[in-house]
Amino acid sequence: MKTNKSYRIKIIYFLLIFTCFVTPKHLEAQKKNKKNKSNVEVAADKASDTKKTKSIKELVKASKKFEGLFSIYQDTITGTLQMIIPEESINNDYIYFSQITDGPMDAGRLVRGSYRGSKIFKIKKYFNKIEFITQNTSFYFDPNSTLSKSKDANTSEGNMASIKIEAYDKKTKAYLIKVDDLFLSETLSQIKPASSSGQPSSSFKLGSLNKDKSKIIAIKNYPENTDVNVEYVYTSPSVSNSGSNALADPRNVSIKIHHSFIAMPDNDYEIRLDDPRVGYFITKVDDKTSTSATPHRDLVHRWHLKKKDSSATLSEPVTPITWWIENSTPLEWRQTIKDAVLQWNVAFEKAGFKNAIVVKIQPDDADWDAGDIRYNVLRWTSSPKPPFGGYGPSFVNPKTGQILGADIMLEFAHFTNRVFYDRVYESTPHLEPYHHTASEFHDSATSYCTLGHQIQQDVMFAKTAAMVSESSDFEMERIKKESMTALIMHEVGHTLGLNHNMKASHLFSPEQLADADFIKGKCLTASVMDYAALNITRDRSKQGQYDDVAVGPYDIWAIQFGYTPFDLETDREALLNLSTNPELIFGNDADDMRSPGKAIDPRVMISDQSNNPIAYSIDRILLSTDLMKNAKEKFTKSGQSYQELRNVYNLLSAQKATAAGIISRYIGGVYVDRAMAGQEGATKPYTPVSLEDQKRAMAALNSYVFAPNAFDVPNDLYNYLAQQRRGFDFRSSPEDPKIHSQVLAAQKNVLNHLLHYNTLQRISDSELYGNEYSLSTFMTDLNQAIFKSDIYGNVNTFRQNLQLEYTTMLIDLLIGKQKDKFQHTAKSLALYNLKSIRTMAAATGNTISRAHKQHLRILIDNAIDEIK
Repeated sequence: MKTNKSYRIKIIYFLLIFTCFVTPKHLEAQKKNKKNKSNVEVAADKASDTKKTKSIKELVKASKKFEGLFSIYQDTITGTLQMIIPEESINNDYIYFSQITDGPMDAGRLVRGSYRGSKIFKIKKYFNKIEFITQNTSFYFDPNSTLSKSKDANTSEGNMASIKIEAYDKKTKAYLIKVDDLFLSETLSQIKPASSSGQPSSSFKLGSLNKDKSKIIAIKNYPENTDVNVEYVYTSPSVSNSGSNALADPRNVSIKIHHSFIAMPDNDYEIRLDDPRVGYFITKVDDKTSTSATPHRDLVHRWHLKKKDSSATLSEPVTPITWWIENSTPLEWRQTIKDAVLQWNVAFEKAGFKNAIVVKIQPDDADWDAGDIRYNVLRWTSSPKPPFGGYGPSFVNPKTGQILGADIMLEFAHFTNRVFYDRVYESTPHLEPYHHTASEFHDSATSYCTLGHQIQQDVMFAKTAAMVSESSDFEMERIKKESMTALIMHEVGHTLGLNHNMKASHLFSPEQLADADFIKGKCLTASVMDYAALNITRDRSKQGQYDDVAVGPYDIWAIQFGYTPFDLETDREALLNLSTNPELIFGNDADDMRSPGKAIDPRVMISDQSNNPIAYSIDRILLSTDLMKNAKEKFTKSGQSYQELRNVYNLLSAQKATAAGIISRYIGGVYVDRAMAGQEGATKPYTPVSLEDQKRAMAALNSYVFAPNAFDVPNDLYNYLAQQRRGFDFRSSPEDPKIHSQVLAAQKNVLNHLLHYNTLQRISDSELYGNEYSLSTFMTDLNQAIFKSDIYGNVNTFRQNLQLEYTTMLIDLLIGKQKDKFQHTAKSLALYNLKSIRTMAAATGNTISRAHKQHLRILIDNAIDEIK
């Protein structure tokens, strides 16, 4: 027992010792581990608790709230943005629209007031993200067709953004997302223009988007739209082209964009489908359940006008189209502008609406600015490089075509000499009317109307004619007032949905336009939507109205089509069947012939006038020639430089070149009639221009473009065409007038059309359906016009340039880069003409003429050798 007891005592003693030396460390380690585990768990719990309990209210507590369609919170310290997405907005459609608040022309026409189109987007929720999905509105499926079940097959929506949800409020049923990246990048729309293959490598180019420098500059929120104004900064460490003086620093260029999210209109707007006989802007929609040869369901762009009294023949609208004249508009112009806008009420009355358009003046203390999309404003700019004289864009609901808003941008330069001096005359003005891009067609988001530029050139021409004839100051003011009225009516027409009507100038005869009493108070064409030349008479005693002061018959008819609340489809069709009336003639930009080789109907042309454009253009050439004779006397002023004289010389040369281009379009031209089959008054869809008119056009070109004396001016005029020196402006090129280059450019513009592969093909093909001016006859006539009068003797330097240019064009037709675009018959005749020229170009005349003819022979011989 004692031994056992002693043993137990030893065991207990050992355990106590072990506990003293081992257990404390073990316990301490356990305690430490427990403590460490507790810290991790506590931290995790705290993070979990924060994530679970962090409310929208807490996340936006340091932000300023902008309440509206989508409420926005902006952090008062960092400026970052967060947006509320109500749960009820999920799976709903909204409209996105953007416009340029400010930007330089150097950046690619990203200038103030430019509309960039609209699109539909849907808000979706995908797990913990909010998505902004662009909708495809290009197709229509009849809901009664079983094919509608596959309406989404093989099409693509556009996921613009997928943004993480930061918080959700169960009480308000709203999500919170961060939207800095949505607005400070090119997520919503591409801003920087894509590189163009036709753009010179030396031209100015924007740098890369700098997100650190880009910023939100304004937030305006309303119940039906959320607007965010952003300044995008594009930076480049160095630039090879510093651009214009509109850029303070070409390495850092700012472009300001106004983004708008707009609620889908909830109204009883009824869509109206397009018809090819009348010209509205449209949203193209293809009916994928139709078996028609033309499965089109194109939506006309128009305002939502509804009669207050639906039973009345003439009623005021529930909501009129209200225009605001910006408070920056000079007082002396306001009444003229207001009267011009209200002219359209004449057309709306025929559609059943009284006072459809209302005009107001923006108060000086207005709490809104002209860029607010809720207001339609006639706005003013005075730009370093004016992109337009006037511009009337609108934006629509892409689902219906309903116009939701519009502006009219007016350049102050249009009413001054600034464009006249800086742009028109020092940039080959005679080519300006015929150079166009898709941006002018109004079916793109960045489209522009260039009528203002043309009107300004014509206004200066009218003023030149008036000054030479010593007209009164009142006459000068009348020219300006009438041209302003015409420009405003034209741009308002665009905002009502109308596109151009370049065929409308064929309403009156030259004799009627020279009858002051007959044209007084009228539209001088069928439509103010044309680009017609100002009416300037060569006989100054017969001068009447210069430009349109009222809407035309086509305008009234077009508004009837777009806005009349038709009770029956037969009423609509009866109205459209009037399209064959001469005063309702129509052709838009898609049909116009301003560019060489483009389109086929010579009546669809800019800068022409009257139903006899060949005669009217000849008269314009003769008037320009007459004015040139007295230019030095009238525009040389003691104590002043000769800049004004140089400008006038360029102006008159440009008018002659423009008139020549108009005449050239009748050669190989084909008249187009878009009437429907069986329509009363309809003609054949294609009717070639008569032999008489084509020969008349060729004779005019022979006399006024190709003849040795076609561009003669008073002998002593050239000595005085001096520019006024300004700093080092002459450093890039010599200052002397490039007379031969200018004349050749005008002649080339005509030849570019006459020898275009489309023109030659059309002359040949149209012989099959009525053209009596055969390709062989035309090519022979052209060859003789350019060579016959002087090839056997002395050839002046203007003709030498023309003959060499023409010969080179014939050679290019055979062996040039585009030779495969020409038909074989055209090539055969080109070779025939070259050999004829080779025979005619004998070594006769003075030394320079013999050298010129030798040059021709060598060019032809080398070309023929290459063909062999």
